[in-house]
Amino acid sequence: MKNRTAISLVLGLVSASALSFAASTKAVELNPSAVIFKMPDQIPWQPVDARGLQNAVLMGDPDKPGPYIVMSKWTKGNHFSHPHPHPNDRFITVLSGTWYVGSGDKFDPENGTIPMKPGSFVTHFGKQVHWDGAKDEDAVILIVGEGPATATAAPEQK
Repeated sequence: MKNRTAISLVLGLVSASALSFAASTKAVELNPSAVIFKMPDQIPWQPVDARGLQNAVLMGDPDKPGPYIVMSKWTKGNHFSHPHPHPNDRFITVLSGTWYVGSGDKFDPENGTIPMKPGSFVTHFGKQVHWDGAKDEDAVILIVGEGPATATAAPEQK
C-alpha cells in the first residue's frame, strides 16, 4: 500500500509539473511595436556562394551607409575569404563551429590562422587586411558593422 501511495504521489507531482509547463508555454501575442522576432526557420538565408559562404541579413543593409547585422555561415571544406580590408570596423561573435581568422597579405589558411570557438569575439578594424573561413566544420558568426561593408581584394604576398 505504501508503494501505491508513493507512486500516486509521484504521478501527481509529474502531472502537476506537466500542466504547469504546458500553461507556461501557451501562445502569447507580443506587441510588434515593442518586440519583433524570427524563429530559426524564418531567418532569410541566401544561397551558399562560390566561396562557401552563406549570409542572412538580420538588420539594415550592408551595401548602404548605416548600421547592419548579418549572420554568416562559412561551410566546412576549407572555405576561406582571401586577404581584404573593409572600410569600417566590424564586430563579430562566433555562434557555432570553429571560425578561423588570419591577418595580413599572406594567405596561409593552414599555418596563418587562429581558431575561434563559440563565444569568441573578434574585431576587424577598418582598412586593415584580414581573411577568415572554416575548415572541417561549419562556422556561424554574427557580424555587426557600419555600412557600406565593401571588401577590396588586397594584393597577395607569398
